Amino acid sequence: MPTITLLGPQQPIPCLITAVDSLGIRGRIAAITAGWEERELEDDELKAHLRGKSVNLQLWERTERVFERDPELLAGLRTRKERVLRLQEIYRMRLGHLLEAARELQTWKGYPDDLEPEQEDAFDLVRRLDRHQLEHVDEVNQWFFERYQLAEREDLVKHREEVRRLVEDCEAIAIAGGHVGVLLTRLRLFGIADLARKKTVIAWSAGTMVLTNRVVLFHDTPPQGKGHPEVFEPGLGLVPGLVALPHARKRLRLEDPLRVQRLERRFAPDICVPFDPFDRVDFDGKTLKLAERTRKLERDGRVTFSGVPA
Repeated sequence: MPTITLLGPQQPIPCLITAVDSLGIRGRIAAITAGWEERELEDDELKAHLRGKSVNLQLWERTERVFERDPELLAGLRTRKERVLRLQEIYRMRLGHLLEAARELQTWKGYPDDLEPEQEDAFDLVRRLDRHQLEHVDEVNQWFFERYQLAEREDLVKHREEVRRLVEDCEAIAIAGGHVGVLLTRLRLFGIADLARKKTVIAWSAGTMVLTNRVVLFHDTPPQGKGHPEVFEPGLGLVPGLVALPHARKRLRLEDPLRVQRLERRFAPDICVPFDPFDRVDFDGKTLKLAERTRKLERDGRVTFSGVPA
């Protein structure tokens, strides 16, 4: 399996080209900016940064064209989204209570000999709910694929073939960030996971999230008030064993050991990586390697630097 490289956000100073050069990429790069939605083709800075090597696959624009000619597919995606939103609403109600119980047990001072197994059981209940939610969302996704048979939809198939030819002519794939839900949907519609298994892949921000086994949404201090990290959807599963937390300095209170501990214990044994600019993780199909000075969350609430295989 070719290398998959996950990077932190590319603002304010991009470092994508450094990763490209370190991986020895000399040919063209298929760029996916679908998460930018209407701004998908506003990629002049990206193209310049990649020295003119990038070829934009235009997955967002292609999807809009397909919807114009295939309103049934658009209606199916809307129904799928509505079903997932209903599941998320129920999940959030249950999640808040379970996380509150885990938080209280973290800070409780009574009966220390009995406390640790009770804490672990509380986190296990949260893990079970997260798995339950992901299984339900996956069931909805399977319903959509079985009901709408993407391989038989003429307009989508035409665009998928064009995308496949473009990717075949490129040495690597670069997946940008943006709206993670929009990005994930477009990647699935065009079968990017299968194409990516044959190419070197570099991703950042939301692009890092969609390549993992599960997409986790998080913000310790959201504008609307109290926020709990929540599983969103199964990812493409190309980089297992890692939870990607991009823009961590803006969204996580990493100086709070109890919050760090809750995140780490909840998603263990996966490694939680708080991605910020210049962070990097490489996956060769077997081993995750955190670059020097890239951080990870620890069970005791610390945030440590690493430069060795994880």
